[in-house]
Amino acid sequence: MTAKLKWLALGMLVFVVSFVGSAAVKLLHNPLASQYRIDWNEQIGTVHADIAYGSGGQHKFDLYLPAVKKDTYGLVVYLHAGGFTSGDKVDDRQMLQWLASQGYVAAGVNYTLRNEANPTASVDSMSQEIKSAIPVIKQYAQTQGYTLDRMAVAGGSAGGTLALIYAYRDADTSPIPVKMVFEMVGPASFYPEDWGIYGVDNNPQAAAGLFSVMSGKTITPAMLGTPAFDDAVKNISSAMWVNADSVPALIAHGRHDKIAPFASVRHLTDALSRHGIAHDFIEFPHSGHGLQNDDKQYQQYMQKVIQYLTTYLSSP
Repeated sequence: MTAKLKWLALGMLVFVVSFVGSAAVKLLHNPLASQYRIDWNEQIGTVHADIAYGSGGQHKFDLYLPAVKKDTYGLVVYLHAGGFTSGDKVDDRQMLQWLASQGYVAAGVNYTLRNEANPTASVDSMSQEIKSAIPVIKQYAQTQGYTLDRMAVAGGSAGGTLALIYAYRDADTSPIPVKMVFEMVGPASFYPEDWGIYGVDNNPQAAAGLFSVMSGKTITPAMLGTPAFDDAVKNISSAMWVNADSVPALIAHGRHDKIAPFASVRHLTDALSRHGIAHDFIEFPHSGHGLQNDDKQYQQYMQKVIQYLTTYLSSP
């Protein structure tokens, strides 16, 4: 095996071992979840499941349509967790039902996961699939009598990363104006020094391999710390896309996260502050990736979700 293949294999191993165990961030895992659980029925809304947005086996979305009739609707796209290697849109069923109960059209979107069947899938390819799904969601909703003229994108863990990428990389070309993003524990940047939880901060070969797998581009150890590296990971690094016209953000992260490095969120919050973008960052001081040890902060996050939706996604 060549040296190049060795460090790529090492990076793939780190990726799979690290992220396959990623805890899905779901409302039902929190003791406060009952406040946001909905007894779903036709008086609240209807769900259209497994609508195709592409030719791939995982190119499907579920659309939750509120029963309340309005001239136009805000769309919330909520992207599932699973470490880019597992998970499904149905994992967020309770969140999607709750969003629809609040009068929003809600969409859960699947994307091609990295596994034995899809060994070349990357964070970038997943983000491109999400991008391709939005026009189809808009068109399908229109056929059902729901005109979408504003949207929020959201998610947890891997879904949080993909939500941030769409909000900051793809908002300018979105067929539905993006108004805000909210997410939990999604990595926003990919610098080796921030990913020390996997030991890649002191292992250039492992760092190059890991970020090659995640970006879908060939990164060599010699590229680390150079503009060439920044270019290679830019498409998956939401923090690099923030500018003066970026949308507001609500962000949550556990101080002791051993899956999605806590340090990566600082690049995003710094960029938002630097460009004067409205945002709230809620740190869970006693929690890891599952945000399981800070009920007060969880309640604060959900209250902020409601506040952000009311402020940025209410009827124009």
